[in-house]
Formats: sequence, C-alpha cells, structure tokens
Amino acid sequence: MSKLGNFVWGIADLLRGPYKPHQYGAVILPFTILRRLDCELAEKRDVVRELATKYSGGALDVQVKRKTGLGFYNTSAFDFATLLADPEGLRANLIDYITGFSANIDVFERFKFDAELVTLDEKNRLYLITSKFAEVDLHPKRVPNAEMGDLFEYLIRRFAEESNETAGDHYTPRDAIRLMVDLLFAEDAAALMEPGTVRTIFDPTAGTGGMLTVAEERLHQRNPDARMRLYGQEINDQSYAICKSDMIVKGQDANNIRLGDTLREDLFFDRTFDFGMSNPPFGVDWRSAQDAVQKEALVPGSRFSHGLPSVGDGAMLFLCHLAAKMRPVHEGGGRAGIILSGSPLFNGAAESGPSRIRQWLLEEDLVEAIIALPTNMFYNTPIATYIWLLDNTKHPERQGTIQLIDASSFWTKMRKNLGSKGREINDEARKRIVEELYDKFDEADPDLSKVFTANDFGYWTITVERPLLDEDGNPVTDRSGNPKPDAKKRDTENVPFTYGGNTTGDDGREETIKAYVEAEVLPHVPDAWVDSKKTKVGYEIPFTRHFYKYVPPRPLAEIDADLEKQVARIMKLLREVEG
Repeated sequence: MSKLGNFVWGIADLLRGPYKPHQYGAVILPFTILRRLDCELAEKRDVVRELATKYSGGALDVQVKRKTGLGFYNTSAFDFATLLADPEGLRANLIDYITGFSANIDVFERFKFDAELVTLDEKNRLYLITSKFAEVDLHPKRVPNAEMGDLFEYLIRRFAEESNETAGDHYTPRDAIRLMVDLLFAEDAAALMEPGTVRTIFDPTAGTGGMLTVAEERLHQRNPDARMRLYGQEINDQSYAICKSDMIVKGQDANNIRLGDTLREDLFFDRTFDFGMSNPPFGVDWRSAQDAVQKEALVPGSRFSHGLPSVGDGAMLFLCHLAAKMRPVHEGGGRAGIILSGSPLFNGAAESGPSRIRQWLLEEDLVEAIIALPTNMFYNTPIATYIWLLDNTKHPERQGTIQLIDASSFWTKMRKNLGSKGREINDEARKRIVEELYDKFDEADPDLSKVFTANDFGYWTITVERPLLDEDGNPVTDRSGNPKPDAKKRDTENVPFTYGGNTTGDDGREETIKAYVEAEVLPHVPDAWVDSKKTKVGYEIPFTRHFYKYVPPRPLAEIDADLEKQVARIMKLLREVEG
C-alpha cells in the first residue's frame, strides 16, 4: 500500500503552485474514486453501453445488475483512454463522463468536482493529472477493497497533516476495528458459520467505511458463503463520497450509505440491525443538533430519552443511538460495539444526564463488557480509550453481569509513528484478548479480567447536614424544634449500593445509608444528620480504580543518593563555569 500511496501522493505534488498542499485532497480524492470506478467498469463497459440503448432509468439499473453484477454504471462514450485522446476537449469530456454515471453515484458533486476541473484546466494541470491517473491500475483484482480503503485513509491522513486538521475524525486504525469486530462476532460464532447466513451491520459514524469493510472481510474469512449487508450514515461530504464509492464497488446497495447528521436525524429510523459499531469523534460538540436532540429526548422510549450529556461532549449520544439500533429481542436481538474515551465511564454527578444513561444501560442489562485499549492507539490522540460491547440478548451465564477487561498492556511498538499512533494490537494480542480473556469470562487473572453486577457501579449521593449555631454555640431551631442546617457546613457523601454487603441495590437504600452514616460520618461529626429528601442515585464505572496496582514509593535513602549525585553534578558545572 505504501508504494501505491506514494505514487498517488506523487501525483498530488504536480498540483504544487496553483494549489496549496492542504487543497490537494479536493482534486486527488475524487480523481482516485473516478479511476477506481473506471477500472471496475473496464471489462463490462461494452455490455453497459449496449443495454443503455435499450433501457433507461430503473429498468437500466436492473438490467445492468442482472447482466454484469455491477451496482452502478456509466453510459458516457468516454473512459480514461478516450479522454486522453482529445486533450483540447478534456474538460468538457470529463464532465460528460462524470454526468454519465448512474444516479446512485452522487459522490462527485460532494467534492464540487466540476469546479476543480475548471481550475485545473485554467492552470494547465488537467491533462497532466488525468494522464498520471491513467497510469495506475485500481481494478479490484489488483487493488483489493481493503487495500483501497488503506489508500484512501493514507491520503486523508497526509492531507489532514498538511492542513493541521484532525485526520482521526475520518477513520479508525484497522487493528482497533479488527479487535472490536472479533469481539462482536464472538457471541454469534456458531450461527455465523451456517451456510448462506446473512447479517446486517450499521455504522452511524461511517467515515470512509473502514469499519464496515473490516466487518465484511472478517465474516468472509470465517464463512466465505456468508453475506454481510452494510449500512452507514456519515456527516462529512468527502468521507461520505469515499465510503459510498467503496460500497458500490463491493457490490453493496448504494442506498444503504446516507449523508446526514446522525444526532439531528436518524436516516434509518425505520430499521434495526444485527450488529452496530462506531468510533464517534472524542469530545464532539453537538450544539448544531441541540434543538433536534432535546426535542427527541422528550419522547418516551426515544434514542435520547434516557439522559443528555453536556453539549460539549456528545459521545454518549452515539452510545444511546447504537443501543436503540440493536435488533429487538423478539427478532433475535442485536450487538453493538463503540470506541469511547474514558469520560463516559464516570463523568457527571448523580442523576446528571451521563449518570442516567449509565443507569439505564446497566439496569437494562445492555452492557456486556468494556475493554481498555492501549494508549497511543489512535492517530489524533494519545489518551486512554475503551471498547463498550452492548448486547440485548446476553448468553445465560453473562446475564446480570458486566465484564471489565484491561487490555492496555496488549500492544507492540510500531516501527514508525502515524500521528499520535505509536502502538498497535497485533494478531497474537487480539487473539489473546478475545479467546483468553473475553471468551473465558472469568477472573482467573484478576489483573486483566473482572466480572461485576450493575449494583457494583451504583451509589447514592447523600447530603450531610450539621446544625446552625447561635452566638452562644447552641443549635438554632425552627418552629417545630428541629435544628436548622448550616449551609456552610453542608457536605455530600457517595454511598456505594454494595456498602456493608448490601446485595439488594437501591431497594436496600435506607438500611445501607444508615449503616454508612453510623460508621463513616457520626464518629467524626456526632451532630450530623442526612436530609433524605436530597438523596440522589448515581452510576459510574471506575475502571482504573478496579485495576489499580499499588506501586510503593522509592526508599528515602535511594532518593537522597540521587539528589546528592545531581547536586554534585551541578556544583562541578558551576566550578567549570567559574574557572
């Protein structure tokens, strides 16, 4: 892929002068798509043209699919070879070629490619760029879909680096996707091996389609006779164009890739899926969709009716969206995986939007497992990330439980960093995570895998009051003789559901809180009491705390010895300067 990527990037260098490096993508990406489609059409172009003389519209769509297997076509008289035969008419002929594609190829208008062709022609670069692309063979037999996806992602990363944009918003590293796909398929392994099995998978933040591509590949590796129908929604015009083009070449239904803001409008509102997966941008601001989201949140049972996170971080909205898109239990159920930063595990106080979302997911028994990934895994951030696995039809042994897996040490160093990505999960590490930790579903190695219940993550936030005192130090009382609280001394405490061995969750609230106060509060402030009207329920998943490993501090003698060495070194340098 690097050789092919360097070749195409070399074409981009021919734009230097009329274009700035950050503008290359507007030319190179649509030209790459055009050449890919052109190569795919090559062997079947004559058949398509003949059919076009007899049929049109939907009838032509059907006939082309039946005769050639293609999900798209082009009725123009041109291809790359004939385009170059008429240098003077190249711009007009290219526009004719582009408009000759079937209606489902709407990708070039998303790049505003017509305008770029005008600019290239005016700057005497159009023939040069077209001829260079004619030299590269992008036929699927020569450049498989996975390699083509890698090429697009390589180009996007390079263009993003030139413009100081966030390349990671457009795609996810393949090693992270493979792990998530294997985890998703693990519970459905036997059914996926059945002859002729068909599954659907959906990505609401599809980007360039990398997740969907890997999912299809992994299924075919297991069962070549299986079929995976791919669905995706994407907000970015260029990423949508690349994703849709890639799906069409794969033979997927082009209508299953849709352009739009997933949070503002669910373009698949009328269907659910066997599998869902997503890597939403970390810390994405959802202000642009705020009105629509808040309106939908008022509808009971809707995607966002369980709680809303802060407007500055919409990651949990995508988590809720995926949960809503799982196939219902009565239809066989569904599974979903999503990559999130650490904040959805714990952000928000009791009864805040994020806490309510966690409460809903945990109490409905939808969270199957959460896996901590190594840091420095993603192109645009070195932070800690996690895979959340959701399932609405858990296997019996997993019902009522949540497995936490610490896979943060399962990485190998890359030979060369790609942005912030300096680590990867290789095949061996992925197999260990899936087979030795996830599949075994036990605590044989508690440093790496632990199993909990929803109660383990629940807590009450209690309000502890102390009496207001008068000038003589006596409690001030109300008309009923009850002491008035002193707002300045007011405090809150988080009481775990499981405190004192409680196993009944929120049902055991009164006795558990009483035991906590008697043991943890009154010995220090005997005049305190709890205002039970202010008690709130909260849920958090303190992942790091559960896998914390105590590291004893260095001995003082060792620290002193190091300090003496440094002091001696500084004194030596000072003497050299003074001398």
